[in-house]
Amino acid sequence: MKNTEKELINRISTSELDRRWDAVRQMMNANGIDYLIVRNDEDYLGGNIKWFCDTWAQNGYPLMAVFPVDDEITLIAHGPDMEDDPSPKNQNYGIKARLTAPHLPSLNYSAGYEAELAMGILKKKKGALIGLVGKSFIPVSFIEHLQKHLPDLKFVDVTELIDEIKVIKSPEEIAHIRVTAGLHDLVIEHIRKIIKPGIKAYEVYAEARYAATVNGSEQGIVMVGSGPSGSPIPFMGLPSQNRVLKEGDQLSVLIEINGPSGFYAEIGRVFSIGEPSQELHDAFETSLEAQKIVLEMMRPGVSPKDLVDASNNFLEKHGYFPEKRLFAHGQGYDLVERPAIRADDPMLLKAGMNIAVHPCASNKSVWAVVCDNYIVTEGGVSECLHKTPKEVIVV
Repeated sequence: MKNTEKELINRISTSELDRRWDAVRQMMNANGIDYLIVRNDEDYLGGNIKWFCDTWAQNGYPLMAVFPVDDEITLIAHGPDMEDDPSPKNQNYGIKARLTAPHLPSLNYSAGYEAELAMGILKKKKGALIGLVGKSFIPVSFIEHLQKHLPDLKFVDVTELIDEIKVIKSPEEIAHIRVTAGLHDLVIEHIRKIIKPGIKAYEVYAEARYAATVNGSEQGIVMVGSGPSGSPIPFMGLPSQNRVLKEGDQLSVLIEINGPSGFYAEIGRVFSIGEPSQELHDAFETSLEAQKIVLEMMRPGVSPKDLVDASNNFLEKHGYFPEKRLFAHGQGYDLVERPAIRADDPMLLKAGMNIAVHPCASNKSVWAVVCDNYIVTEGGVSECLHKTPKEVIVV
């Protein structure tokens, strides 16, 4: 399962970056915005910086982009005291400069360092209007520092406007997402071969992470729940995966990994060591039918609330709990992006969205989920991006 170096380093094209930046600058010009501030510090939900710059923020280390309406991007990162990092690895397409300072959230005294670097750019336009992208990711200390030292700056939250652009995937982006979905299928097939009585659940987790990593995934989450048939077995994190697998067990497995290009998808399946109980089989078929109902409704203009109501009405009619979790959502460079398929997300479906759909049929004695990705099209949804059969996988 070894890929070539070329496949492991899968940059987005310059034409795709130009497409994104052109769309953003049209929005900025329409709203009189002079600069955007984009900041993330990790790569599960840190897709804004990746989308703008084709480079990740990772491991809690902040990475900020100052995006002018009329110039190239300046990156601000943790590093030595340096006005510009000239190393070749930092000279990405469209990046004018990379400024560094030793600032980290755990070093509270350094909270103003990145703001000082940003001020050197923002002060060039008196009274500039600054658009904040992903306002929830931008520290209060950063904004307070700018307001104190450049009081003529004005701020506006443009996250919603950027989300509207990001969620529509280009043909190039969809091609990358399909590669990611294929990687999920490979991981599911790999763990199918190793699941057996006597191993521990965390070994399934480790094998899944291994198969994902050696085939180009850079990040992601693997959850493995296990337990005896006759009890609800939800997905579980690593600290809860020390159980030894036994004959008759059920495993609920969720693979939420990105591909070599950084785009996310996710797949969820139920495994049974030996023949599954009729109760588990029925619950899985119910979750699959709920997924079909949602997919038949998914088309441009449909609201998330309509999808939630349809799924919950079906589940409750068949004796299962209604969904209270996020049972479907968009994906891109973020593991979870807009729209959230919940009653409280007002964003309507649009052609070009990549949506993970994972309804769950659960009650006091069973828990069964199916999860796959689809692209919203003008007439409905694409074929399933995953090729793994939608069934309880018997090992």
